[in-house]
Amino acid sequence: MGSDATDAGGEDSPHTSARLHLRLLGTTDLHAHILPHNYFTDQRNEAVGLSRTASLIRAARAEVENSLVLDNGDFLQGTPLGDYAAEYRASNGAMPHPMIAAMNAAGIEVATLGNHEFNYGLEFLQDAVADAAFPIVSANVVRKLGSQAEQDETLVPAYAVLERDFVDAAGETHRFKIGVIGFAPPQVMEWDRRHVTGRISMRDIREAAKAHLPALRAAGADIVVALCHSGFGPSNPPYGAENAALGLAEDGGIDALFAGHTHLVFPSSDFDARRGLDLARSTAAGIPAVMAGANGSQLGVIDLWLEKTAQGWQVADSRAGVRAIARINGSSQARGTVPCDARVKTIALGAHQATLAHMRRPIGHLTKAISSCFAMVSPCPCATLVATAQAAYLRDRIKDTPYAALPLLSAAASFKTGGRGGPLNFCEIPQGPLTLRHAADLYPFPNRLCALKITGAQLRDWLERAAGVFRQVVPGQQARPLLDPRLPPYNFDLVVGVTYAIDLTAPARFHPDGTRAKGDHSRIRDLRWNGAPVLEDQSFLLATNEYRAGGGGQFAGAHPENVVFEAEDLNRDVLIDHFKANDPLSPAIVDTWSFAPIGNASAIFDSSLNAATFASDLARVTLTRLGQTASGFVRYEIAL
Repeated sequence: MGSDATDAGGEDSPHTSARLHLRLLGTTDLHAHILPHNYFTDQRNEAVGLSRTASLIRAARAEVENSLVLDNGDFLQGTPLGDYAAEYRASNGAMPHPMIAAMNAAGIEVATLGNHEFNYGLEFLQDAVADAAFPIVSANVVRKLGSQAEQDETLVPAYAVLERDFVDAAGETHRFKIGVIGFAPPQVMEWDRRHVTGRISMRDIREAAKAHLPALRAAGADIVVALCHSGFGPSNPPYGAENAALGLAEDGGIDALFAGHTHLVFPSSDFDARRGLDLARSTAAGIPAVMAGANGSQLGVIDLWLEKTAQGWQVADSRAGVRAIARINGSSQARGTVPCDARVKTIALGAHQATLAHMRRPIGHLTKAISSCFAMVSPCPCATLVATAQAAYLRDRIKDTPYAALPLLSAAASFKTGGRGGPLNFCEIPQGPLTLRHAADLYPFPNRLCALKITGAQLRDWLERAAGVFRQVVPGQQARPLLDPRLPPYNFDLVVGVTYAIDLTAPARFHPDGTRAKGDHSRIRDLRWNGAPVLEDQSFLLATNEYRAGGGGQFAGAHPENVVFEAEDLNRDVLIDHFKANDPLSPAIVDTWSFAPIGNASAIFDSSLNAATFASDLARVTLTRLGQTASGFVRYEIAL
């Protein structure tokens, strides 16, 4: 069911017995998108930005008597504006953080922390949110662990109780208490290890909920809303699960659920009819639930009809869905369905213009255009460029250490390959002058470079984990979808310094959650270093980033004890210095990997409208253009 069909309705309840109608409005994963602009391409993008979402919020609030506006986390990081704000506040923190100021203007009334709030460090996080005109809650981010979860000293309040005067259908006013509790992925301890180790701890989401929900009810909450910065994973997820929103709903004790983190839209075709998720009713384990995509593209709407009983207010009925700020036309261009909110736009304009000036600074020249349009079918020049820059940086830093004698490899992924990000989510850098925005387009995250000492066996498993993004293909099978939608394409690392083939006839060695599958499956064939087969006990030095080294993506060998080098420099700054040191830069396609041939088989994948411009770079790949999809991609068939 698409977002139009699930759009939450107006004031009339499906049941005439309802007395009070409360509308909950939620954003999630805003990622520092305020205005409709793509700082990586320096072009307008009407499908992103809180300034448009704020207009949807205003319109949705005007339709009802009673409403509350919430945000589900990941608001500080994600665009160059967020990065620039972090740099600026490090030297001059007098002005409010632009994202917090925009959220204040949009009418956010309570928010929770996402995992990306920790990317710039705890001091920055606490300094930035001090400007919020709304409470920020999280029950499982812990400053000091208690002997029981109920005794934890949380970093921010575990929950908030908001008192509001609401009007029922008869026009009578009621003093109402809404409890709001928040949660973040426990993997913060791995992904931002450098910032958080020894300073905070993380509880399991469900454990924290069971500990704090009784106290929230005891504080007088008439209803409880969960802001769960976590996706819909399996039913009854394991302890410490990253995506535990369904398990949270299954445990009960809440009346409405806002999920997030995975950038999907619920309800929509992003989800199948798995146990516990009802797409028609937009519920998770019977609890009204929504997930509003990312970057301000959607607004989650949950309508509750409440009845006053002897036991207090009860949810008699619900309706939930999402509203989009834009529609994609046949040319893959987004067209806004609402204008930008004038107040939010005005507040953001100064930071926006400063970010543009910063991102337009020259850093070199490129002798040949590069793109990530075919990153999932052939060695990607964008990822190769990042890996090459990482290797050059690390080689210089270890030259006088014992690690200099080890074979040096470098892992990198293409962060923009369409998928959930839409048909414009590709890195396409033209020949000519390079600016800071091009470096940010190649490397959009504030990660720092790390190096791991790994074995040949761990290297093989690293590549097996990366190859899990592909579906299995049977010889003779035609036009099978190439990618497994359960895994994000940014899990597909290529490794420069070795050569190998990927055999798609074999099952994946690892399940999507990173656990090893039964059987000794292997997709990686003919793995070689310096022309010789890689030995299982051979030692390598692998350049990567702190997210991956800390366990992000569940890759073999990515453990703190294997980290032998941690740079003070961001991977993006490493890339910028590489551009400057090699100006003009002539990017080369490194023949790292290919698909092993399969008899009479093919697969389909979606790419950019501009993909044909870069097809001449493909090595050993035969493609057929099938045409444009309804969602604005161009579909290709690859012979395997």
